[in-house]
Amino acid sequence: MAAAPRQAPAGPVALGGPLSLADVEALARGAPAVLDEAARDRVTAARAVVEQAVAEGRTIYGVTTGFGALAGTRIDPERAEDLQHGIVRSHATAVGPLLSRPEARAMLALRAHVLALGGSGVRPEVIELMVAMLNRDVVPAVPERGSLGASGDLAPLAALALPVIGHGRVLDAAGGTEPAAPALARAGLEPIRLAAKEGLALVNGTQGMLAIGVLAHARAERLVRAADVVAAMTIEAALGTDAPFDERLQRLRPHRGQLASASNLRRLLAGSPILASHRDSPHLVQDAYSLRCAPQVHGAVRDQVARAGETLAIEVNAVSDNPIVLLDAREIRSGGNFHGMPVALVLDALAAALVPLASIAERRLYRLLDPALSNGLPPFLAPASGLNSGYMLLQYTAASLVSEAKALAHPASVDSIPSSAGQEDHVSMGMTAARHAREVVGLAEVVLALEALAAAQALDLRAPLEPGPATRAVHAALRERVPFVEHDRELGADIDAAVELVRDGTLVAVAEGVVGRLD
Repeated sequence: MAAAPRQAPAGPVALGGPLSLADVEALARGAPAVLDEAARDRVTAARAVVEQAVAEGRTIYGVTTGFGALAGTRIDPERAEDLQHGIVRSHATAVGPLLSRPEARAMLALRAHVLALGGSGVRPEVIELMVAMLNRDVVPAVPERGSLGASGDLAPLAALALPVIGHGRVLDAAGGTEPAAPALARAGLEPIRLAAKEGLALVNGTQGMLAIGVLAHARAERLVRAADVVAAMTIEAALGTDAPFDERLQRLRPHRGQLASASNLRRLLAGSPILASHRDSPHLVQDAYSLRCAPQVHGAVRDQVARAGETLAIEVNAVSDNPIVLLDAREIRSGGNFHGMPVALVLDALAAALVPLASIAERRLYRLLDPALSNGLPPFLAPASGLNSGYMLLQYTAASLVSEAKALAHPASVDSIPSSAGQEDHVSMGMTAARHAREVVGLAEVVLALEALAAAQALDLRAPLEPGPATRAVHAALRERVPFVEHDRELGADIDAAVELVRDGTLVAVAEGVVGRLD
């Protein structure tokens, strides 16, 4: 079962304390941040461990040695600052489209939060600058391609770190980018000169894949509820039955997601005059799978979304740096917490899970358009079919998007390419998994919106029979933005409006206004 809808924080989000997925989403959308006071003490204590180790001349990876395959090269402690600035500049090799502003904000917030957990050994002022950048909306421009997902998201994180030292670019108000230095100056901020270990701490971790993944997961949580709402409309419009959703049947196979989806469908279809009109009719012995098995398919998707959320929530509060300061022992220890495989696997699974959600929606859409399957609706839902093509091409578009989603669902995490002269010989491809999950979510949102358009049109064509109270309210919300299609017209604006209503949660909110909060 998907988690309960996320509640946005009431005030500033404290970095360095427990951070929820809702907190990350709020920060991505512009919520202010503060550095938790208890975290400040941890950070200061961890920094003292690093400075003592440098003063004693200890050999510490990335502090008094080179990086990756150059770990055996000893670096003079007097060159520590040059080493840290060098890693940020040299590792900023990410390419391709830029992360969206919300994604880049989430990435900046997550990196600051990890540093504030006290395992990275940076000075508090590094984190304070990142918090100030968040609060003044000075957002680094981060290309989204080029990460292997171990040692974390090196190239994207380096791009994120460049503005911290006065280099690189930031997003501007017009949707483009500008040099970071003047943007910082306008915001009253000054770049920082990095000290020992701080450059490595800024670029080593999973916050690229995590930022994209958390925001994609939030959309997936909204989408699984929207799928139940839209399916209920289609079940009514296709003259289906709610009999398979009987709680007694569902309890015999008690997967949490299935039970939740079936409960939603029962509530959404309650009091439907359309269902009542043919409840005792022998027109169908059993509905097609796309109608009858909606709880089983939607529910399985819900369970995967929930599992992904559990892993992402752990990773949000995990120290994914290397080496890590073990504060209790006052040690600096190398490890592998930067490896992105836990995140990569669940984001691959999330992408794969959303394909059946889109696929079953496309099948329901198809049934509404085909007069041989729709129980009396006109071909392609056109009042004067033949002269009008109606919604014929909605299904073409949906089929295309489902096919593309299938290709994107190929798991990125099954691949690995050795790097850094064989030192980094197994990688997660987690950033690729995150991007694919985000893309599949977007495609599934559109397919559900196309089904919603067809279901609303079909419900109109069932008049004078009316849908139930919940689906009637959803239908009305759609009709406020999308008129009934009497004659062929351009449908682009209709599709855009329906996608927005699915994506922003409006359709679910309208249904919940009638039946209460959906599971």
